[in-house]
Amino acid sequence: MKTKSILFTPTVFLLVLVACASNAAPTVTPKLTISPTAVPPTTQPTVPPPTPTPDPLVQGTNGYPWWNDTVFYEVFVRSFYDSDDDGKGDINGLIEKLDYLNDGDPTTSDDLGVTGLWLMPITQSPSYHGYDVVDYYAVDDEYGTAADFHRLMEEAHKRGIRVIVDLVLNHTGRDHPWFQDSRDPDSDKRDWYVWSEDDPGYRGPWGQKVWIRSGGSYYYAVFWDGMPDLNLENPEVTTAVYDFARFWLDDMGADGLRMDAIKHFVEDGAIQENTRATHDWLGAFHTFYKSVNPDAFVVGEAWTSTQQVIDYTGDEVDVAFQFDLAEAAFNSVDSGLGIQIGKEQSQVVADFPPNQYATFLTNHDQNRIMSQLDGDEGKAKLAATWLLASPGVPFIYYGEEIGLMGTKPDEDIRRPMQWCSDGGLKVCFSTHTPWRFPAQDYETRSVALQEDNPDSLLNHYRALVHLRNEHEALRVGDWALVDPGSAKAYAFLRYTDNEAILVLMNLDDEPLENYELALESGPLLGEIATALLYGEGEIAPLMVNKGGGFDAYRPFDSLPAQSSFVIQLTP
Repeated sequence: MKTKSILFTPTVFLLVLVACASNAAPTVTPKLTISPTAVPPTTQPTVPPPTPTPDPLVQGTNGYPWWNDTVFYEVFVRSFYDSDDDGKGDINGLIEKLDYLNDGDPTTSDDLGVTGLWLMPITQSPSYHGYDVVDYYAVDDEYGTAADFHRLMEEAHKRGIRVIVDLVLNHTGRDHPWFQDSRDPDSDKRDWYVWSEDDPGYRGPWGQKVWIRSGGSYYYAVFWDGMPDLNLENPEVTTAVYDFARFWLDDMGADGLRMDAIKHFVEDGAIQENTRATHDWLGAFHTFYKSVNPDAFVVGEAWTSTQQVIDYTGDEVDVAFQFDLAEAAFNSVDSGLGIQIGKEQSQVVADFPPNQYATFLTNHDQNRIMSQLDGDEGKAKLAATWLLASPGVPFIYYGEEIGLMGTKPDEDIRRPMQWCSDGGLKVCFSTHTPWRFPAQDYETRSVALQEDNPDSLLNHYRALVHLRNEHEALRVGDWALVDPGSAKAYAFLRYTDNEAILVLMNLDDEPLENYELALESGPLLGEIATALLYGEGEIAPLMVNKGGGFDAYRPFDSLPAQSSFVIQLTP
């Protein structure tokens, strides 16, 4: 780490910024001189559309990879929009709704503004969910064709949206030709799956039955008997996996992959999670996919503790989802107390490479965040503020932006998108009866009802996504926890060499007056001007302390109940 030189003059105000070059807490504070006539950047261009053959040297802001400039949107294609009137969403329907997600014009604010899409499985499968793949090379015929997917890529890239696809390689469907051949003990595909002549007797990681009897033998299936696990220790299987991964990254042109269930890839007897062999396999796969496309992005699902997620990050997958952090964010928002998320976020920032983890609220395997919050829109807005202003690579689950509700079974957390409320049970998702009926609140919760309401959850998401797109500090900035002087508030600072942004939330359902913000040491020096980027009120001036932070700062006399503020600090 090097310290930047500074030219001190009486007319120059300084913004001191910490550049963290390692996982450990920084010990050196580099400084940057900013001319008083310079205008701090308030608008950053959107991520340019990817090229067919990405340059391996392409970087995002401040040398970060492109995914740190990206807000992803997880889409269950079956439930997003139906273009051919069969009651099921499809790729062409998704294309029709791309302008809702991002219209490609950075000067508009009536789109959501997301710059990345994660498509849940779209390969051929007999099930509604698609995780029991029977053909890795075919787009599911209920969703469209390869040509439709290529058109999606073209239209998404025109709008500055990158697209990653779900790659399910821990297991196949039991109807996959490989597994059908494997059932024959004499088949050359027998060792493509995990077979045992006798029942080994042990159960799975959450107490489930994992050894399934078939023809006098037993095959291993960690999730369900309809999804037998591939034997990734077999070099022939690994070669087959590489082939279909290359197909999606190269032939189909996807910008990256979401890898399902990575902690289960290779078992070591009764040890069925996080094995050394799993890490070794993923390390080799990382080398492989970067050889196909050095700019390819892979996000992994390792539903496990923060300390174990770290082991998968960097040289195995680019980032992995942060489940502990998501749980802490929910608990703080739901309880109205900021201590849990402050503690967990501090741990993650200290342990991970800067910004190299994926953040989210809930996903397709969890009860929806609005249902967990009992329909409290104020809490949902606070959760969105945390997600979109915090470090990491954020993922929004489709419908989260309008407060779509749903609790298990899984079909009910993957219901059709509620586009309108005056279309009956079809909710303007389809002209046909939807594959699954919408949530019970479809008459009062939809895109149409929220898009013109400035105080709606949808417009809260829109404003925050656009702010993240426009301000590098929110995308790639360092993070510092601010002591809010109240258990009912949560505050933090995001900063780069060019700008600093203070984020403040009142988590309580009552106005808060008894608070004082304090940052013992930080990146600020000199006289600081404040500008309100999000929220309402007149901001008090900020006085910088000797440590580059501030003491007893009250930007507002009172914080309204469940309110969010995003404040830009400039010299």
